[in-house]
Amino acid sequence: MVNSLDKSLDKFPKEGLHEECGVFGIYSDGSLDPAYSCYNGLLALQHRGQESCGIAVSDCGVMDYHKDMGLVTEVFNNDILNSLSGQMAVSHVRYSTAGGSVLENAQPLVMRYVKGTLAVAHNGNLTNAVEIRKELEKRGAIFQTTIDSEVICYVIARERLKCHSIEDAVKNAMKKIEGAYSLLVMSPRKIIAARDPHGFRPLCMGKLNETVVFASESAALDACGADFVRDVEPGEIIVVNENGIKSIKTVENPKKSLCIFEYIYFARTDSIIDSVSVYEARKQAGRILAREFPVEADLVIGVPESGIDAAIGYSEKSGIPYEKGIVKNNYIGRTFIKPSQTERMKSVRIKLNPLINSVKGKRVVMIDDSIVRGTTVDRIVTMLREAGAKEVHMRISSPPFMWPCYYGTDIPSREELIACNHTVDEICKLSGADSLGYLPAKFLGEMIFNKNKGYCDACFTGKYPAAITKQTFKGKERGGMNFDKKISLKEKKNG
Repeated sequence: MVNSLDKSLDKFPKEGLHEECGVFGIYSDGSLDPAYSCYNGLLALQHRGQESCGIAVSDCGVMDYHKDMGLVTEVFNNDILNSLSGQMAVSHVRYSTAGGSVLENAQPLVMRYVKGTLAVAHNGNLTNAVEIRKELEKRGAIFQTTIDSEVICYVIARERLKCHSIEDAVKNAMKKIEGAYSLLVMSPRKIIAARDPHGFRPLCMGKLNETVVFASESAALDACGADFVRDVEPGEIIVVNENGIKSIKTVENPKKSLCIFEYIYFARTDSIIDSVSVYEARKQAGRILAREFPVEADLVIGVPESGIDAAIGYSEKSGIPYEKGIVKNNYIGRTFIKPSQTERMKSVRIKLNPLINSVKGKRVVMIDDSIVRGTTVDRIVTMLREAGAKEVHMRISSPPFMWPCYYGTDIPSREELIACNHTVDEICKLSGADSLGYLPAKFLGEMIFNKNKGYCDACFTGKYPAAITKQTFKGKERGGMNFDKKISLKEKKNG
């Protein structure tokens, strides 16, 4: 039987948010092989993007690269990695938040121009990309992709013609581009890491001997054996070449606006971002939920993966035992839209399945990280009830999504967000749960132990830390800031 929630949301794509992208770069002293280190780093960042991936290397100033659609293990093998020899490399895993899911949009982007060659890997989303691109096109620029990352390449290349170094070109480009960007730029002799003045997206630096490594998350440093040194600061440029490491600050007293959802969902549990453990932040979210939304129950379970850590925290605070109640199949790859309610229910059961012995006859507190469109939660609740759960109390370790994101997270327009169209009580009723509690937005700072002076919670509060242009807003409302209308419509149709 299809309930009213299914009917109202049939026209929308699948539930859940998608990771934005992940970047990894290395300047090696010979102790690590750049291509293989990038491969290992990208494996550790695979959760941030599963559409495409690539590695670009520089061998004494000569660049080569390989990229393709698919997972890291599908795109690379020993023969390909052995062919990518060099002393430094930048690499990327991608999920498209701007631009279609096609090969030409895979990164790193490698650009040959009058001053040489550049390779660029970008995580984030520019908010003024449309305006810059139109201006460049009027001056004769021809774009090969439909992504905002190519806009960054063009701006850096144009600025390089006016200054003496690639780092100065990046610095000048940062004055013109707006929005979210964690960048790795490789010239023939240098690697440059740069983070936007708000620090929307994470970026950190590590070392092994004299080898310098950059990554979106510290877990990727661990994967190649490098030690974490520090985070790249908002508005900072770090240059690495044969002379060592140089830091350039582009802004005084930057206002931090790291995406709070990195802690709730995006980042790996074992990562530390801006001095805060992702695992501890998620457990803290669970503790807050237990304090704010207590309930009499027999069992706390978490929806894999990010819901598990919050469930442990809820259990610690409430004293209700934690048990594994849902098993996730980690080998099904990406989930596609199913044409009917029956097929959608099957896809949920293939991905998630309850442990009947754990939940049967129990009053269950179920912790999940978020509810976006609401197309999955009712099926998970139904699944638990069919497994014999006496009661199901839903607790969500994020506030309700009320606003779209313009900085690189795939949060849809307001008409698709269930919290914009239904009250908490209505969502609870539609899902079939006995009760529902969201993490209040006012406690997000407490979730990260008040260690960070600033974070972006605009998707919950509507308070955007960086200006949103009219073109950006219109692009998002159309279903994504895509420069190619045909691709954009196809993407919307296919989810």
